[in-house]
Amino acid sequence: MFIGEYQHTVDKKGRMAVPSKFRTQLKKGAIVTRGLDNCLFVYPKEEWQKLADKLVGLPISQAKSRAFSRLMLAGAHEADIDSQGRINIPDHLRSYAKIKQKAVVAGLYNRIEIWDEALWGQYRDKAESESQEIAESLEI
Repeated sequence: MFIGEYQHTVDKKGRMAVPSKFRTQLKKGAIVTRGLDNCLFVYPKEEWQKLADKLVGLPISQAKSRAFSRLMLAGAHEADIDSQGRINIPDHLRSYAKIKQKAVVAGLYNRIEIWDEALWGQYRDKAESESQEIAESLEI
């Protein structure tokens, strides 16, 4: 499982170190794709297959199903960890998530999210300030 929050730098070629705790779970490869809230989702290939199976099962006659499938599948990129523990994040995905140089890697159990550091700070602050309301609405 992926848990924790880590700060990393993305170099000019789009390479970013993967937290060492996450590398073994991604050694068979990973898929990086557009996420929600302007972040990127990173899935181990096994988890990606589960999600992709659900997406291709959505009815293509519904516009929202087509739109969500396109969001997740069309921009997806296979990413292998290099010998220095880095993955390459393509330009189109860095642009989507507005990631320039500083990034936050957040572990969310079965996936990783990669955020622009400033956007993550804004999102986290808002979620923390509304945590009581969020918890009540979810009936946790």
